[in-house]
Amino acid sequence: MRQSGNKIKVGLLLNSFLVPAWTYEMIRQLKNSDYVEIVVLIKNEAKTGTPSNKLKALFEDSNKILYKLYRKLDRKIFKVSPDAFQRKNIQDSIGDVPVIATTPRQTKYSDYIIKEDVEKIKKYKVDVLVRLGFRILRGDILTAANYGIWSFHHGDNKVNRGGPPGFWEVMNNEPETGVVLQILTEDLDGGLNLFKSYSLTDRVSVNRNTNNYYWKALSFLPAKLKELWLVGGSEFFKKASYENAELQFYDKPLYKDPGNFKMLKLIFRKIIRETRIRSKDIFWFDQWILLYRFSTKPEPSTAFYQFKKIIPPKDRIWADPFVVQKNGNYYIFIEELFFSENNGHISVLEMDSKGNYSQPKVVLKNEHHLSYPNIFEVEDEIYMIPECNATKRIDLYKCIDFPYQWEFADTLMENVHAVDSTIIYKDNLYWLFTNIRQNAGASSHDELFLFSSTNLCSKNWKSHPANPIISDVKRARPAGKIFEFNENLYRPSQNCSKHYGYGLNFNKIEILTEENYKETIIDMVLPDWDNNLKGVHTFNFENKLTFIDGIYRRARFW
Repeated sequence: MRQSGNKIKVGLLLNSFLVPAWTYEMIRQLKNSDYVEIVVLIKNEAKTGTPSNKLKALFEDSNKILYKLYRKLDRKIFKVSPDAFQRKNIQDSIGDVPVIATTPRQTKYSDYIIKEDVEKIKKYKVDVLVRLGFRILRGDILTAANYGIWSFHHGDNKVNRGGPPGFWEVMNNEPETGVVLQILTEDLDGGLNLFKSYSLTDRVSVNRNTNNYYWKALSFLPAKLKELWLVGGSEFFKKASYENAELQFYDKPLYKDPGNFKMLKLIFRKIIRETRIRSKDIFWFDQWILLYRFSTKPEPSTAFYQFKKIIPPKDRIWADPFVVQKNGNYYIFIEELFFSENNGHISVLEMDSKGNYSQPKVVLKNEHHLSYPNIFEVEDEIYMIPECNATKRIDLYKCIDFPYQWEFADTLMENVHAVDSTIIYKDNLYWLFTNIRQNAGASSHDELFLFSSTNLCSKNWKSHPANPIISDVKRARPAGKIFEFNENLYRPSQNCSKHYGYGLNFNKIEILTEENYKETIIDMVLPDWDNNLKGVHTFNFENKLTFIDGIYRRARFW
């Protein structure tokens, strides 16, 4: 591990000191960190065009009027806050950092920084150059930093190469939108991937889609630079090389701004699709319901078409079932939410071994929303961590009279946007899995964080060095308690790629230590066994009883 004074020296490649808000926040985090020193700014002084090619550009842009009008209208209708693309001046926060102004030699798509300016940059002994401007960089600049030029590609480079960012995913109804942090090489798309993540694609708005995943992506660079600082270059790139060992093929076109005719087709297709969806919503609505099944022996039920439904009245939802067996009966703790209140609370229903069950009774209710009642037992005491994201806390409750009376025990974390927190005890440590939204404007579906502590009621949970251990809307968010089966640990997780609560994954935990984490998806479950089911997103079992929940399509008026 590096000494505290040996910071990573970083240089920033910029087109302007006015940068988007997401970039501003990322630079501010780097500037205020204890592991990065920003030593130089390289500012692009190239003109946008000469009179001759301006005329050509005007001619070419006339074929993209519809696209530009669409983007302008999208930004006006689907406003976002905070806006990832609001311009801010980094000179307000970055301090007195030397600036190298350079005018690169330009070809049609690429920029070549002249040799004299590359030599000036090398004098700062930069470890990492970060591309936040310029076009495609080629030539000597690619080797001017010890660890190369790091650059974002706001798209999944296995699905979408080119641009515009976040646009084609919406238009092509892609379930998720990717983003990659990579090291540039002369091969435009052949660089070393350092971090890859996936977000749920917004169904309608490109503006909302890009705003979400740009805010999320700003945390990748500080996290990877910190990892480089902690483990050193040799270990860092050994791991990166291992993760990039497989060949990566690409069979899609190089995407570009659409011409007027193409844009017209895209708009028409999008209108038709949205009209179909919204017309169905007039007569039908989505409701979370419960489903269960008993097995013949103490193990989870896996044939979901055999599950029986428990459908609530039309004025509420029942979701997030957690099962506890006690005194010969089963107690199913759930989120109950009345549509008229839109504020969830925790209720419990009691079920005997024949499947007879009581109506839910409220056990925990606050002025803020509660859901996902993660229940676990420690030394004969029963605890619950309900999701209470609105309070920016992870709170622990203790049962004082099972199952109806609970009291507040402690706050495990504060000032954190955390959802679906799930705890297990293994190897003399408590392990806390939770999805965290690091930046305002991003989603809480995408990134799973792991913490550990020797004490359950602790204020000092140790962050895992690989955090976020998962950054993927298809598999990050917890979907029930972690369970043991045949001496292996399994973590149920949500697949939120098409919409929230679309499906389930079952992940086998291969490595769980304070230094490393690895899990492998062994199976995926989609709501394909019932035409009225649109999603399934929680899985829990106890002894012979397994419970799940599902999004059920119901008629509004009959």
